[in-house]
Amino acid sequence: MTEEELKALDKDVKRLKRISSEWASQLHDLVEDKLPAGYKEIPGIAQSTYDACQAWADANAKLTAAQKEAQG
Repeated sequence: MTEEELKALDKDVKRLKRISSEWASQLHDLVEDKLPAGYKEIPGIAQSTYDACQAWADANAKLTAAQKEAQG
């Protein structure tokens, strides 16, 4: 993997981490501000949070492996 590809992958990991944090924030806000009345929103927000975190974890694992490979 080239240095440019590593940088692009690192940038993608950071972007996905930000998205995960945004979903986690929405989940937190739901708990803090809308429950118990907003309980029907839990499954959708929780699934979106999970999916965003999974996308980050996959990209982060790919980046870690690529960095180890690049080091030798």
